[in-house]
Amino acid sequence: MKQNHEEHKEKHHHNHEACGCGHDHEHEACGCGHDHEHEACGCGHDHGHEVCGCGHDHEHGSGDKESHSHVQSDAKQKVYILENLGCANCAAKMERKIKELPEVEDAVITFATKQLKVASNHQEDLLPVLQEICASIESEVVVKQKESKVHKEKQEENQKAIIGILAGAVLFAAGMIFEDSYPTVTSIGFVIAYLILGGKIVLQAAKNLKKGHVFDENFLMSIATLAAFAIGDFAEAVGVMLFYRCGELFEDIAVEKSRGQIMDAVDMRPEVVNLLHGDEVEVIPAEEAQIGDVLLVRVGDRIPLDGVILSGESRIDTAPVTGEPVPVKAGEGDRVISGCVNTSGMLKVRVEKTLGDSMVTRILQSVENAAASKPKIDRFITRFARVYTPFVVILALGTAIIPSLITGDWKFWIYTAITFLVISCPCALVLSVPLAFFSGIGAGSKKGILFKGGIALEALKEVKAVVMDKTGTITKGNFEVQKCISLGAWKEEELLAVAAGCESTSTHPIGNSIVEEAKKRFVELERPSKVEEISGKGIRAQMKLGEVLCGNRALLEMHHVNVQMMESDVYGTEVFVAINGELAGYLVIADTLKEDSVSAIRKMKKYGLRTAMLTGDAKTSADAIAKKAGVEEVYAQLLPEDKVEKLKEIRQKNGAVMFVGDGINDAPVLAGADVGAAMGSGADAAIEAADVVFMTSSMEAIPQSVAIAKATGAIAMQNVVFALIVKALVMILGLMGFANMWLAVFADTGVAMLCVLNSIRILYKK
Repeated sequence: MKQNHEEHKEKHHHNHEACGCGHDHEHEACGCGHDHEHEACGCGHDHGHEVCGCGHDHEHGSGDKESHSHVQSDAKQKVYILENLGCANCAAKMERKIKELPEVEDAVITFATKQLKVASNHQEDLLPVLQEICASIESEVVVKQKESKVHKEKQEENQKAIIGILAGAVLFAAGMIFEDSYPTVTSIGFVIAYLILGGKIVLQAAKNLKKGHVFDENFLMSIATLAAFAIGDFAEAVGVMLFYRCGELFEDIAVEKSRGQIMDAVDMRPEVVNLLHGDEVEVIPAEEAQIGDVLLVRVGDRIPLDGVILSGESRIDTAPVTGEPVPVKAGEGDRVISGCVNTSGMLKVRVEKTLGDSMVTRILQSVENAAASKPKIDRFITRFARVYTPFVVILALGTAIIPSLITGDWKFWIYTAITFLVISCPCALVLSVPLAFFSGIGAGSKKGILFKGGIALEALKEVKAVVMDKTGTITKGNFEVQKCISLGAWKEEELLAVAAGCESTSTHPIGNSIVEEAKKRFVELERPSKVEEISGKGIRAQMKLGEVLCGNRALLEMHHVNVQMMESDVYGTEVFVAINGELAGYLVIADTLKEDSVSAIRKMKKYGLRTAMLTGDAKTSADAIAKKAGVEEVYAQLLPEDKVEKLKEIRQKNGAVMFVGDGINDAPVLAGADVGAAMGSGADAAIEAADVVFMTSSMEAIPQSVAIAKATGAIAMQNVVFALIVKALVMILGLMGFANMWLAVFADTGVAMLCVLNSIRILYKK
């Protein structure tokens, strides 16, 4: 029985890191590359939208909504890992240069995950070229194929940096203390300290200068500090480099921590699985498990791969995937998804999807690819930084020369100019926005909300109206008995027992709901001796009581039973029961409102959102649900093309629109919305193509997603405004003679670090 797993040993190995990127990413797909099968419930009722899964462009009235992130090309696509990539601005330069290669059709660098995705038909010869380009911009960067196992000794690197900083700090402190007593010795000490702290930076600046890279942080810091040496400010030059290195280290640690926090929330991929061979257990790497393998899942273990329970019974905690806090019961024949926790019983699970296709990987890919989807504000900041840095350098040059020629005070104006050079580094700006959006994506994933990129978050915060499907979105999508009304001498339990007996062999959802209600009430069922199904009307059956009719009004009228219609305050389908030609009563069957629908719609209104419902169901049912839930506008009995027209009307009247469905149909409406959102209840296509996926299938997720989008937008704007104001203020203070290079370094690395810390606040929002 043992299968040969060695052939797949490296098939699904992944290495992921995350933070926030600062690049112009236009197109990136989910990356899974697998076909996904989609099943509908088949009940014939109105559900949300089925999406094609192709990642289609969403067309909108405003014309500025972009497509999902894809590397749009028919060429072969390959993913590389950029080890030691530390600068968001440098990553943007790398991306531009790689795109200019004639053999490359498209390329995307995601600073958030340190991934480079390249579309090219010459992949076999590309790696050395990519390495050369990346190393020419940031020499420490090593380009590796994603499948190769990458081991980053980040802790060791930080320890080496700390030792160098401490050595430089000791020499700097000694120099400051003995500067007046031993000027020559302290000058030598300052030079040694500078070489320890800044030697690597100056060397890198010289290398980059040969390659034409002028406006990077290495060059700017080198020129500024060497100019300080030239005018005799030895202590200042060393002190600024010390402060810069400290700020750079803290910024790096803060970014790495934010990456870890975000990816810990979404990376639930198992390292190993327990493969069963009869009664024996073999521990193998998760990527080696194949479809059809049987895995043992012990109590407390995460379910490693998507599959079906072969034996055992347990309660499954789905909170890590869906955010739903209440464990669900699962037993033989039930499907289980990876990432959920087995809480109470040992299970044997047959693998249905390998690691690359399983939910844990798809969630991770969704979050990773989201980082490459760059919102408008991010693209603006990247373009702005390309203009801003040369502008400040030219301003610094003018400040050094023009006032000095007029006043003759060369030392003061050169010192002012070099503070401008330090301020001009764009890293704080380039890093601040994408990290805010990526943190927002991470915050959503912790609540079971998958945002498909910064574009979705940015669009969502501008939404003015929420349009919802009815069945499966506002309602549970399953029928339940709302009322059981008996007439004459018949008791309620007797009526239910007769109706459930008639429907015991039925596969119709309405018939099933009657049987389920009887089971809930522990009512004994009598199997009919003879059953005749009358199409479109109901059932005629022979039971101990006599002839029983169970169905709609047309069935009873066909058999000349006097049906007295009774007013009911409960909407739904009425199932009449007649015994021996006399009406015994009726049951009201209806889809049930989700428990959180009312509170969720109330919260949407608090955000100033207009609510509307589009459905193909009957007007009476739609109106009743809308009234209960508090939905303001209702449009019923609509065909798919009618829904698109109604959506356009709602957008014209209110502004940007979000459409929410359960992912089974209504693809045209999804495509027509500014933000398309899908309930994650059973539709694989929803996870692949919707802008937002609510894994919980909860209505509460809608206002939660809006809250996260608004918080993310606010924090991104705070970061931009804070960085620009601090830089502008230090420039003004420098011109007035009140700012030194120490303050300029704070305006660069200090501001970047504060923006990083501000961004990860979203992760802790309740």
